[in-house]
Amino acid sequence: MSRDELSLQYHGLFLPKETHSQDSLKFAEDFKFEDSDVIAVTFPKSGTVWMQEILPLILNEGDLTPVQTIPNWDRVPWLEETRLALVMDQLKSPRALVTHFLYDLMPASFHQSKAKIIYVMRNPKDVIVSFYYFHQMAAFLEDPGTFDEFLDKFLDGKLAFGKWTDHVKSWRKPELGDRILYITYEEMKEDLPTALRKISRFLGKNLREEVIQKIAENCSFTVMKNNPMSNFSLVPKVYMDSDKSPFLRKGVAGDWKNHFTSEQLSHLNSVITKELDGFTLPWSLN
Repeated sequence: MSRDELSLQYHGLFLPKETHSQDSLKFAEDFKFEDSDVIAVTFPKSGTVWMQEILPLILNEGDLTPVQTIPNWDRVPWLEETRLALVMDQLKSPRALVTHFLYDLMPASFHQSKAKIIYVMRNPKDVIVSFYYFHQMAAFLEDPGTFDEFLDKFLDGKLAFGKWTDHVKSWRKPELGDRILYITYEEMKEDLPTALRKISRFLGKNLREEVIQKIAENCSFTVMKNNPMSNFSLVPKVYMDSDKSPFLRKGVAGDWKNHFTSEQLSHLNSVITKELDGFTLPWSLN
């Protein structure tokens, strides 16, 4: 099926019908944020599921019960997806959410609250690779075509949630002040305990070192890949076919080097550099 058949449009963005509806988007618009809420913001394939693992463990000071008994999409639901309305009453304060929304799509109550934001940014080259394989296994997304064709769609903003450059720029808002923490997928991969300490301090948690190490161990790729509450194996194959590509595929930084030609890299760097227009990234695109 085509993108238009599989998607609905929302403020110019294409969102999968399987996980979004007009009702869910209206529910998001009317959502009442509380000052104690925490929301992890990502462009798709940038560490969202990782944050759905990390946040409950930090907020519950290392208690593994949530990540071992509740599917990730219910323990830390997406603001914009249909599941939120169904699990809303089960969320305990401080509530943890995730979203792929751009800043300007956040509900009015978000701007009026003191809710904290963790923005996770990932190298766009690895985002593209991960998104490409996700399109292969997710029946609710269009066939990705060739990698070259998919790259063009990504750069043209024709995939879910639009352009990567628009997303990362939208969340660099001085008015958010100390409400927002910026962190990269790459620094989490390089040294997860240090990243966890950074996140826990931001959330006002003074966790003991043994708790940090326990969380780091349970948020490792291997543990998450073997946790049915986190690896999406509970989703029927008619929606997500892990035989085509596992949802948790590699969980590494730098896999783009196995996929891009020099011409594709040059094209991506040129387009993104132009669109960032002076916006500074935490790494080099080269």
